[in-house]
Amino acid sequence: MTGEGPKYDREVDDANRQDTTLKDEMIKAVELRQQRVKHWQDFGERSIGQNLSMIGSLGWLVILPTLLGLGLGRFLDQAFNSGIFWSAAFIFLGVAFGSYLAWRHITGDKE
Repeated sequence: MTGEGPKYDREVDDANRQDTTLKDEMIKAVELRQQRVKHWQDFGERSIGQNLSMIGSLGWLVILPTLLGLGLGRFLDQAFNSGIFWSAAFIFLGVAFGSYLAWRHITGDKE
């Protein structure tokens, strides 16, 4: 029974820390939501032209690396007479890289 006191205190401290972390995360989420509402009230929604422009730029972010991969793959396939081995591999890599670029564009990562 002498060992239960410190263990109980640690459990209570851990629970309090988790509760504080959850409250902090909730406060940040509420503040972010308030900022978004204020921005929408100040500037309104994007126009149809802006939305189409964004869709077009995202499309090119995926298509361009895919076409570059296809071109490189076709060149390597002809050079090594390997069927479509390199084309398929570089198309896949182009789509993956283009999707990554589109994701970074959407989320706003500028690292």
